[in-house]
Amino acid sequence: MARPSDTKTRIQAVARELFLEQGVHNTSLKHIADRLGITKPALYYHFESRDDLLKSIVQPFLDELESFLTECESTDRRQLLEDYLGLIWRHREVFMVFLQASAALVELNLIGRMLEGRKRLTELLLGPAPSAAERIRATVALGGLSDCAMEYAALPFDEVRAVAVEAALNALND
Repeated sequence: MARPSDTKTRIQAVARELFLEQGVHNTSLKHIADRLGITKPALYYHFESRDDLLKSIVQPFLDELESFLTECESTDRRQLLEDYLGLIWRHREVFMVFLQASAALVELNLIGRMLEGRKRLTELLLGPAPSAAERIRATVALGGLSDCAMEYAALPFDEVRAVAVEAALNALND
């Protein structure tokens, strides 16, 4: 018999898969239970609602992002961008769920945490009072890194990192 944590992990994996395939709002707990071959009450044993399940999938990414930003001591832009890309790369499926489920995540007050993380990363890259032009370049740089993690996931990470970080650095420069 599977341990509860194994079942919970399987539920999260299948939910993530279905959320990416058909969107959060089009995925019911019944869809998830059916795909797993378990009953809906068995799923409810682990998660009270679809929102609870979605939150459990996104939470580890947000926690790691916040830890990264809190513990970050480097002021080297290249290192910051490489580390951020590595974080996004590890959580790229969750990041894709973020993009597809933004409305649901707003309702769960999770989008704000992501935006606050991007704001903090911008401050680490540019200092406490960047100009509007600098903030725009940082948005292009960070958004580009995120897009590369999703768009080029089939390529080797080191290959993507080398090109994407260089492009992000170029976007940050005048």
